[in-house]
Amino acid sequence: MDSYGGPNHNAAFAVSAHAPASIRNGVSWNFPEARAPGPYRQAAVLGTHLRCEGGLAGADPVLWQHPGGVFGRGVVYAESDDTSAYAVNARTGRLIWRASPVGNNLMDNPLVNANRVYLSAGSVSFNFANVTLHVRDPQAAGRGKDIDYNGVYCLNAHNGKLLWYFPTAGNARPTPAYAYGSLYISTGDGNIYAVSARQPQTRDDPRRWNRQYVEPGRLAPARVRVHVRNPRPPCLGRPYRPGAVEGRHPGGRQYRYGRCLTGGAMASSMDAVADPRLVDGHPTLTTIARAYNARTGKVLWTHNMGRGPKVPAFKGGVPMIIHGMVYVGSPITSDYEAINARTGHVMWTWHVPDVGPAGAGRGAPTYYQGVLYISTGPDVYALNPKTGKVLGHRHIGGRFGIASPTIVGGTIYLGNSWDWINTLPVKSVNPHFPLRS
Repeated sequence: MDSYGGPNHNAAFAVSAHAPASIRNGVSWNFPEARAPGPYRQAAVLGTHLRCEGGLAGADPVLWQHPGGVFGRGVVYAESDDTSAYAVNARTGRLIWRASPVGNNLMDNPLVNANRVYLSAGSVSFNFANVTLHVRDPQAAGRGKDIDYNGVYCLNAHNGKLLWYFPTAGNARPTPAYAYGSLYISTGDGNIYAVSARQPQTRDDPRRWNRQYVEPGRLAPARVRVHVRNPRPPCLGRPYRPGAVEGRHPGGRQYRYGRCLTGGAMASSMDAVADPRLVDGHPTLTTIARAYNARTGKVLWTHNMGRGPKVPAFKGGVPMIIHGMVYVGSPITSDYEAINARTGHVMWTWHVPDVGPAGAGRGAPTYYQGVLYISTGPDVYALNPKTGKVLGHRHIGGRFGIASPTIVGGTIYLGNSWDWINTLPVKSVNPHFPLRS
């Protein structure tokens, strides 16, 4: 179960009425990853504390971005900026295995398929050598290129042992997509690769389609269309206008690659690098939500979500589309909005309270049993999807960056940017959530 929840980004999964009561009604535990502090440390960091089973703890913000985890067969799989991947018992929070196949950042979600775990490795670095190369030859430069061992690592899901490694020149931060027995990988070297999910050939053998700077992104396996999340150039802040790319699946079928498929003929994307200006001497940006026809690339509507300060780190929001609505946030304004997917009409706007200097609104909401769940800042919220009214709230601590709640039965699973995996009962966020005996 992917924390992205497929192309629509809705990571919610109901369970059988015959599932154990703990799964139906929710479990609660907090797992510290390698760089998390001990449970008795009392230091306050950035004025925020992190609650954990051992008491009140302060956690260093060592993870710049940590989208979440993947739940499968009673196991939570998670990647971390501490260069490790983890398999944790979903009910008890106990470690099953930890693996560090490479000394590089693991910054997205593991892909689990057929008893294999696929990890994407690559940092956000864009060194000076690539800056000068970009000036001379933009096609040759790439984010994360010639900095570390980038690529996709395949591990045994049961014990974490390395099975194979597929290297790429640029970073491979986005989670690969799996379809037709192949992995589809977008990287910071400006290419999309299709390789065998069982055992790829050498680096020069895979099918490859060039598409400049698709990173950071997300591939959606539906019809093998490329789904790019918040595409941006690697430097200089120039507008990015991708075109469609054609290629052939290794099995011989021909496909056309569009942008940001979200279901049907609709496509929706975010582009926060828009209209930068100095206001009273401070840099500001405008956040844009835009919908495209997935077949033709024609712009269907464009919505300006407002202007705000240039926040650090990731500057866009990940949209979630369900029931004809786009739910998306903007860390520039720290707002979430509900937008009609066909018309672009805004149904409601909700401002995240008590926003810190990094802004709030990066992660996609999760829709589950008629309620929206949002993890942003140090908190988790439950909202009415029709009105935006807050139904419930729980303070966790730390910080949730590009993190979406993964909900399985009665439990919310979260990856915290301060190096923790958090779980909490849905009932603790939404007091109206029904418990089942």
